[in-house]
Amino acid sequence: MASTTEPSEALGTVGIIPGHHAAHSGATASELPWIEDTGKVAPKDARALSKLFFDRLQVLEEGTREYQYARNTLIEMNVSLVRYAASRFRNRGGDDTEDIIQVGTIGLIKAIDRFDLSRDVEFATFAVPYIVGEIKRFFRDTTWAVHVPRRLQELRVELAKAKEQLSAELDREPTVKELAGLLNRPEEEIIEGLVAANGYAAGSLDAPSAETDAGSDKRSFADLIGEDDPGMETVENLHTLAPLLEELDDRERRIVQMRFGQEKTQAQIGAELGISQMHVSRLIARIVKRLRAGMSVEA
Repeated sequence: MASTTEPSEALGTVGIIPGHHAAHSGATASELPWIEDTGKVAPKDARALSKLFFDRLQVLEEGTREYQYARNTLIEMNVSLVRYAASRFRNRGGDDTEDIIQVGTIGLIKAIDRFDLSRDVEFATFAVPYIVGEIKRFFRDTTWAVHVPRRLQELRVELAKAKEQLSAELDREPTVKELAGLLNRPEEEIIEGLVAANGYAAGSLDAPSAETDAGSDKRSFADLIGEDDPGMETVENLHTLAPLLEELDDRERRIVQMRFGQEKTQAQIGAELGISQMHVSRLIARIVKRLRAGMSVEA
């Protein structure tokens, strides 16, 4: 251990869990100290205490109140490892820090359940890969708002690290050329990765617009997005219809003009053209069917 401080001295005034004497000669203390606030335990003292609690955890019966106390205290004392691991993912963006810590804590619990004091390794060294693995799995499975190929997901992580490194060195945002040089990749691939990164997180339409003026009258992005113009569909239909009308003969175009432009009745059209109303009806039906078929093809 890096610290020779006795656990009880490190904590100051502590209580003792009654009736828990060491069950084997290797125990470093006959009873576990009662830790009221694990957040006040210094990191080096947490390491010493963790060894003591792991030593006792191995001989306590699983499921008992004493076992749960030892296990839960180990989790609380070592949650700083989760925060450390989570800080490595700060470039992922978003407001999911608490989610990352919760997921990382799952990895910490797995490490606690699988740690063996007989191994010649510090618990922190053993636990961090478990924690990081859970966090990476969380990002892989849940965080992309738009599905992109796995290679671009991995490229996004490389770009985030490269941007952080170059920003620190250059004291400004790196260019595509500089990123390509550092990662030894073509500029086209860098651009593709940057574009794909936009699919990592989707912004809310209800979020305030960056262009909103200060004051109580705050507009969301949804307020700034235009709505469908009902007149646009009419314009598109007329644009599609125009060449189809050109294909009609003179009498057919005249019938269309009188029926749909001047809104004359079939009887009035028949009287003007010198044909029966029934004939006009058949001609209009044929013309409309032809125009509809043409517009369907255009669509």
